[in-house]
Amino acid sequence: MTGQQNPQIPEFFKGIALFTPGGDVVYCIDSNKQGRWHLHLCAVLQEHLGLSEPPHFLVPSYTATVDRWLDPRTQKAKVFAEAYPPVFRCQALLNVLFQTGDLVWQPAPLPDELFYPMVLGNYHHKFPELWKNHNLILRSEVREDDLKFNLTIGRKSNQLSFLPNEEKKEYVFHVFVSGRTPVTQKTMQILHQLLEECLGVPYTLKVIDVYRHPEKTEFYQITAAPTLVKVWPLPVRKIVGNLENLDKVKQFLSSFK
Repeated sequence: MTGQQNPQIPEFFKGIALFTPGGDVVYCIDSNKQGRWHLHLCAVLQEHLGLSEPPHFLVPSYTATVDRWLDPRTQKAKVFAEAYPPVFRCQALLNVLFQTGDLVWQPAPLPDELFYPMVLGNYHHKFPELWKNHNLILRSEVREDDLKFNLTIGRKSNQLSFLPNEEKKEYVFHVFVSGRTPVTQKTMQILHQLLEECLGVPYTLKVIDVYRHPEKTEFYQITAAPTLVKVWPLPVRKIVGNLENLDKVKQFLSSFK
């Protein structure tokens, strides 16, 4: 990839990078740490690669995050950075983008590592541009006054406007499973197909293993697996039990459209 020299990074910030399977990257630096910006980065990719819709399915597998803050106890800067397996090899590039020197990044846990290749394969024919390398490095600067992103791009500069999140129709789901088994994999395949058929709007689905993340299981009061939880938009709703029951899941999805 080629791009313009990276502008000065704030002393303390949160940074997020979103990659494509082809190797392009869009990233954001937020000195106020007020947002995650994943959906906006997907929208930037949609605009510049001419996609039919934002590629929300890349989150979280193709993301990396870094947080640099001032420890109030020691008054020293601390930093934590993690990248998901498909982009973990990009540490050198991430250190250049976020000006973090020779920082060693941590591997982000990916409980659904057996699932994302299957899921991505379903999108390959619809989003072929994501599997090509366009030599793009895009930085999105957050302007909170009007929710515009001033893009610093390897080949050109532009501005995009986005509606506030509450004006956009988008869903976030968590599905809690008990381990990585063939039964769970089949359930995930069916669930992705139903979400595509029933929603008709962008969504993000995160797979959570109840054995690896008991804290999240407790937070959402999960009593059995599998359980599908609609995290956003509020209110939170869940469906417990056999997610292979197509009629049951379709009724659940259609109840909040």
